[in-house]
Amino acid sequence: MDQKGKVRYGMVGGGPGSFIGKVHRMAANLDGTMELTAGVFSSDPRKSKKLGRELGVANERVYGSFQQMAQREASLPDNERIDVVSITVPNHLHYQVCKTFIEAGIHVICDKPMTNTLEEAEELCRLVDEHDTIFAVTYNYSGYPMVKEARALVENGKLGSLRKVVVEYPQGWLSDSVEKEEDIWRLDPSVAGISAAVADIGTHAEHLVRYITGTKLKELFADIHTFGKGRKLEDDANILLHYENGMRGILSVSQVAIGEENGLKIRLYGDEAALEWRQENPNYLQVKYPDGPEEIHKRGNAYLSAAAKHNNRIPAGHPEGFIEAFANIYSNVAEVITAQQSGDKPNKLALDFPKVRDGAHGVHFIHKAIESGENREWVGMDYNPQS
Repeated sequence: MDQKGKVRYGMVGGGPGSFIGKVHRMAANLDGTMELTAGVFSSDPRKSKKLGRELGVANERVYGSFQQMAQREASLPDNERIDVVSITVPNHLHYQVCKTFIEAGIHVICDKPMTNTLEEAEELCRLVDEHDTIFAVTYNYSGYPMVKEARALVENGKLGSLRKVVVEYPQGWLSDSVEKEEDIWRLDPSVAGISAAVADIGTHAEHLVRYITGTKLKELFADIHTFGKGRKLEDDANILLHYENGMRGILSVSQVAIGEENGLKIRLYGDEAALEWRQENPNYLQVKYPDGPEEIHKRGNAYLSAAAKHNNRIPAGHPEGFIEAFANIYSNVAEVITAQQSGDKPNKLALDFPKVRDGAHGVHFIHKAIESGENREWVGMDYNPQS
């Protein structure tokens, strides 16, 4: 921490024009608990230095490479070095950047998917355990207060035994041929890995189900398709899901759903009640009963669970959204780092963020979905790490 009690963070990636880099910085800055201190924002040193100046980072703390940054920051006194690094580079770089900073003794916040390969994901799990690293993966939809409320309702038995889940994530940004598609790294296997739509948004949908229900995915059958002419990776997927508790599921994702923006939605059905949450209207959670009126649970109210209230900032009626949900991961990580450095036991509610094994599970899900789609068969999810 710095003299103002803020957790110092660095960033790798998030250069000029990066949407997700800007989101990570806004999230980190929202609650005033973190301060950007160092970074490598672009592979172009001039662009990196320029953005560093605009962001108020000292010139000597804007480095030429992530390796140099990790080595130099690790050599600084504890009261000067960064506490945690935010990693927002394209997928193919995640593993090496994460590994370098873990081995340097610096905590990590990594964008998803955590890695491109299963072997890399397992190695990061091992390194995190070995170095006692605080490691967060930004499955940011788990940060919404009403998603945490949905999880609390399931844990408290409000829905009874879970029977079925329907989760969908339609986007339309690839509906038509996009100019200079070769410049879109999410469509390039050498950068994005084996998957586009499933890795980009399908893993968010799968994590949302796993987070809310706490159930283990047993097996899946995926229909993977590419509508865009000449694309090497899929832009649409429909996946049947079987869970170990007997729950059945349907997961549908698409980036060619014309007219859609960011339509993540989940419907969960038990034998006593059901719930529904929509990301584009995130401050409300619907709960439905077979023999009674529908309930609308609203963010910011005293009747909500402790987890929902812990991740709430402003009174009811004032909408919170995407940036705030992202910020809940950052603020919770900052709280845990502060507790660790003070020798205190962290607040249990602050520990509620996606960790390295959540990231590894997501990588496994991606690979199994693509395997199933290519072979046209059911495949088992034989990897279910404990969070």
